[in-house]
Amino acid sequence: MTKKALEQVMEFRRMMSGFWVSRLILTANNFNIFNHLTVPRSALAAAKILKTDGRATEIVLDALTAIGLLRKAAGKYRTSPMAANFLVDDAPYYQGDMVRHADTLWKNWSALDESLKKGKPTRKAENYRVFINAMNNNASLRVRDVVNALDLKGVRSALDLGGGPGTYSREMAGRGVDVTLFDLPDAIAIARKITKNAGARNIRFMAGDFLKNPIGTGYDLVFISQVLHSLSEREILSLLRKSRASLAPGGKIVIQEFSLDNERTSPVQGALFAVNMLVNTDAGRSYTAREIKGWLAKTGFSGVKEKRMNETVLITAGKKKT
Repeated sequence: MTKKALEQVMEFRRMMSGFWVSRLILTANNFNIFNHLTVPRSALAAAKILKTDGRATEIVLDALTAIGLLRKAAGKYRTSPMAANFLVDDAPYYQGDMVRHADTLWKNWSALDESLKKGKPTRKAENYRVFINAMNNNASLRVRDVVNALDLKGVRSALDLGGGPGTYSREMAGRGVDVTLFDLPDAIAIARKITKNAGARNIRFMAGDFLKNPIGTGYDLVFISQVLHSLSEREILSLLRKSRASLAPGGKIVIQEFSLDNERTSPVQGALFAVNMLVNTDAGRSYTAREIKGWLAKTGFSGVKEKRMNETVLITAGKKKT
């Protein structure tokens, strides 16, 4: 075997066994290992706290050390700075709910064979509370940059449509915008709690199904973040028409979605996220910016613009003044 061929085989094997690291992190988070190891402990001491097998605990802690999430010295383990930043409960950019959501996704992705045959999800697992909190974890990493890019000049009232935990609602409200957060009743209940704890104001909560129920009128901005990928094209067109009707003359819509090129093969995250929608929704997938811009034009919006962020794209369009 040539050196190049060997390198390709090894790279392929790393891709194939990527689930090893994923499963290790999911399990460690399920047992709150990183919270319990903010002070150095031996494997035996950790096993007593975690109520786990001693041999198994040592093996897992060594592996977590190998991937950089723990540190080991003199036979004792401690949460690494990386894990302390994201996986300890009071971390400023806590991602533990996102990891718990990934554990749910693990079960649904395990049914990919069946979804490939039938074209429908099996939904072997679902935890809505974890999902909404995970969306808060995710949005907290980019919320300031995204809201900076929205250009809120002249925006007095905004609709955060399908806004889940209200991460973007809170940021816009903090900048003096009167925000209406619209989502399903269970999401609104969670958003109310998070918002109360954050001390945010200027937020009105509206519970319902945005495909079936009224969403209000007179908004200067309708913001739709990471919603379209869960819907079919027919549902998206219906939602965009309803959004346009809810805008005041001269108002605008801003859509945030994962970036995906016109061939739907790059970047990797966008292409893989389409598979995530295959195993979790009836008709969703990742959409290209060109598709979204076409739907906006089709539903009567004008002045469509596109702005690339880090791993997402913002697409803005306006409703003409009458």
